[in-house]
This record gives sequence, structure tokens and C-alpha cells, in this order.
Amino acid sequence: MKTLKEKFFKLLDKVIIVSIIAISISGFLLYKFQTAQKPIFAKVPEYHFYMVGQNSVDPFWKEIKMGAMDAAKYYNVALEFNAPKFNNIQEELKYLEIAIFSKVDGIITHVANNEEFVNLIEEAYKEGIPVITVENDAKDSKRQAFIGTNSFHLGEEAARLMAKATKGKANIAIIVSNDYQLDSVNQNLKINGFLDAIKNYPEMKVVRVYTSKLGTLSAEEITQSIISGKDKINAIYVTDSVDTIGTAQVVVDFNKVGEITVVGYGDTPDILRYIEKGVIYGTVMSDPYKIGYESVKAMVEFKKKNTVSTFVDIGVNVITKENVNEYFKRIQSLD
Repeated sequence: MKTLKEKFFKLLDKVIIVSIIAISISGFLLYKFQTAQKPIFAKVPEYHFYMVGQNSVDPFWKEIKMGAMDAAKYYNVALEFNAPKFNNIQEELKYLEIAIFSKVDGIITHVANNEEFVNLIEEAYKEGIPVITVENDAKDSKRQAFIGTNSFHLGEEAARLMAKATKGKANIAIIVSNDYQLDSVNQNLKINGFLDAIKNYPEMKVVRVYTSKLGTLSAEEITQSIISGKDKINAIYVTDSVDTIGTAQVVVDFNKVGEITVVGYGDTPDILRYIEKGVIYGTVMSDPYKIGYESVKAMVEFKKKNTVSTFVDIGVNVITKENVNEYFKRIQSLD
């Protein structure tokens, strides 16, 4: 028969167990309550920025958006991103107008080589809204900064890539786009950078510079004339992504892969496949993720200090067969 003392300790054990269970349940419920309340007490964004892209489907602009969104999270700002599905200047202008009407704290935007963009940047300036341009610039406007690549340096890198591909011996044709949406100054800087760099290679020379006027079709026609011409051109430098694709396709169609070296611009899926197959030796381009990230960072800096560098150079990416798989993975991660 159990003593009174034994009964007391057994009852005490039960009380302790029940208390532990009660404390555990209370702790769990408190944790769930606090977790549920987190969104209510989340930090309010410090600024509201509006970003206008050139289009929403190009992997280049998807990466710019990703970089911008990551920076927005880091710097605790709200960021809206809007862009036409495909290149459409009027839609871009419409988004800029919406941003100005909404009186956001800052606008980050692609611009075309168009007076209407300059006028809207002027309007934003009058409303006290700072504007930062990305990828393409509007130097004659009241934008606060430009985030992109030094086009002269881009041309230099293309020349070095061409020298590596041809072992320093080449008769070169350059195809440059006169797309009215592009900054003609930057296009010329690409050519000047290329010409300056090949001075270091006495057996490399630029035979002709062609101007593409109608996009892909024109680049195809130019490449056909290069192949059938008497200038013995064995290398082509292309400054635009659309023309790069057109040039590569003609090289394939005329069975000149391996005979004509192509150095181009861009990282679209088609371009990456041409690099993988050896049709295009390589391309040079801006770093889109950095453009997005640095644009938000620069806007935050301006809002806090009322000053920012007028040009932020984010460097040059070089894509060849050696690293093309990395770019395929980056594009797949965007989908």
C-alpha cells in the first residue's frame, strides 16, 4: 500500500508534466501569432520608385528587372516595373507619363533617341522627380545619372575578342545599326573603341563599315554582299543584337562557318545557340543585372544625399563558347 508521501510525489509529477505541456502549447501559439503579425509590423518602404523597361520578354530586360528588384528589397524601397511586351516607344512614353502623374519619388527608365523622352524628363524635373536613364542615355536631358556601359570600352573588348578569334590576322567588316531608337553617339563610340584597339594588331584591318537600316533583313543583305564581294573579308564585327542574329544566319546559309569569324553583341537565346555551335565566336554586352541593381542604388543615393555620379559604368560581359552554358542557365532561371 502506497504511503501518503508516495501519493504526493506522484501527483506532483503529473502536475509538472501538465504544466510543461501547457507552456509548450502556449509558446507555440505565441510564435504562430507573432509570425502571423509580421506583415502588419513590416518596415514601411522608404521610397516609391517607378522603372520603365524597353520590353518585358527580352532576357536582357528580365535580368535588369531582377537586379532592380533585388536592390529594392535591400534598400527597402517599393519598385514598380512596367514595359511594353515588345519594343514600342509610344507605350514607354505612356508609362513615363503615368509615373510623372503619380508623383513617384524617382523614375528609372530606358530612353529611345527621341525628343519626346527628353521633354518628359524635363517635365519630371519640374515636378521634382529625379530621373535615371539605363542602357541607353539622353545626355541632353535633365536626367540625374546614366547607368550602363562605356561604349568605347565595349568596342575595345570586341576588338580584343576578334584578335583572339583570328589570331591577330583579319580583314574586317563592321555592321553598325542606325536604329533610330539607339543612341547614335554610343554606336559611334563602339566603332571608335574597336578601331583604336586594333591598332595594336598590324595584321588586322577594317576594310569597310556598313550601316544596317532595316533590321535583320538588312544585316542579311549586307552579309551576303560581304561573302560574294572581292574584299576577301574573313571577319565581321556587329554592334547590335538583331543584326548579330541576321549575320550569323547568312554565315550558316552560305556554309561559311569557320571561314568567317563573327563577333557580335547580345545574349538572346538565338545568339547563345549560335555561340554554342561555333557560328558566332563571341559577343560583348552590358551586364543587365548590374544595370538594374546599380540604378536603384544610385536613386537611393540621390534621394538621401541629393547628389550622385552622372555616369555609373557597370563594365563589359564577354560571352564565348567557354562560358555560354552559364548564360543559358541564367536565362532559364528567369522563366
